[in-house]
Amino acid sequence: MTVSNVDALVFDVFGTVVDWRSGVIRDGERLNETKGLAVDWAAFADAWREEYQPSLARVRQGAIPWRNLDVLHRESLEQLLERFGVDGLTDEEIEHLNRVWHRLDPWPDAIPSLNRLRTDYLIASLSNGHVRLLANMAKRAGIPWDLVLSAELSGHYKPDEEAYLTAVDLLDLQPTAVMMVAAHERDLDASREAGLRTAYVHRPLEWGPERVDDAERPAESAYDIVAADLVDLADRLGSETII
Repeated sequence: MTVSNVDALVFDVFGTVVDWRSGVIRDGERLNETKGLAVDWAAFADAWREEYQPSLARVRQGAIPWRNLDVLHRESLEQLLERFGVDGLTDEEIEHLNRVWHRLDPWPDAIPSLNRLRTDYLIASLSNGHVRLLANMAKRAGIPWDLVLSAELSGHYKPDEEAYLTAVDLLDLQPTAVMMVAAHERDLDASREAGLRTAYVHRPLEWGPERVDDAERPAESAYDIVAADLVDLADRLGSETII
């Protein structure tokens, strides 16, 4: 399938391109081993991610001034360490844990599919993560962005319209020439309202195997493309397989 007039694809990152949950669990379990802790890091990861939207909302609603995601994550992390009874970490260890969001691994299909897609489209991140976080992540994991775009560049967090339209302006395109790719319907709904094209990518494991049954795909008619994964997206957009 081809979508006429689309020149650039912009991607949500956390959950769509990278597996945030496994990354937090991985680094947390290392702390269990080195510090003699017995933390349920799967539960911790879920609780940390559940603080994400409320943190962004405080900025979006003007309750607090602009803060990048490292600062917002650190505020949530300190509360969660107390809630989960995690003691004995140095400030350096807490800060290293906070920056786990810079060290997340891509889903297995992500890098091969992005390399396919970039042969035909300009590809960029469009995440609520700030530019440095996204650049660090891409450098470590080999994510082949043509450029790193972030909501930070607009001074607004998604799903504010300004986050999408700033990216469109920086790409020097019309909104209909830009396709937002995300595993989250809220993100896609907002980008569509801003005039972008939309592609849903299904990530049933985002919240772990225990919640796979809760991850339902939207109807095929909900967005321009509803894809099973990034391989399916590349297939539908007609990108050639790279050998």
